[in-house]
Amino acid sequence: MESKLIEIGEITDYWSFLMSIDWRDPWLIGLIAVHVLTTFTTLMTRNNTNFQVLLFLILLSAAYFSESINEYAALNWRSFSKQQYFDSNGLFISTVFSIPILLNCMLLIGAWLYNSTQMMAKLKTAQLKDKARKERLKRQVPDVH
Repeated sequence: MESKLIEIGEITDYWSFLMSIDWRDPWLIGLIAVHVLTTFTTLMTRNNTNFQVLLFLILLSAAYFSESINEYAALNWRSFSKQQYFDSNGLFISTVFSIPILLNCMLLIGAWLYNSTQMMAKLKTAQLKDKARKERLKRQVPDVH
């Protein structure tokens, strides 16, 4: 099994790539706004599991189709962008599209795990209270056989 180490030059290239992006491009501002809105929606709907499942599936579908989106954007970039960002490796679309989507998916899963632990704690508390109530009733009412 061959492992690949990230070299300093690659990190420098990545940062110089990020710095070369015109972040004032309207479609990039819109994309960032969509990511912020998605994160806000994720946080605000933390108690609505059905909606979050739908959001999760939509986000995963968007991440799944990011390669197709990248290919389409590479062919049609002049209609919405000032520069051609969409390379064949998918570095740009991964950075500005897929990574924020996957972070939101992780946030959703974290919220589900938190809600599950809270629900399990409530269930166990209710079970213990029920058991204590039954024990009290059993001590108060003697068995008549």
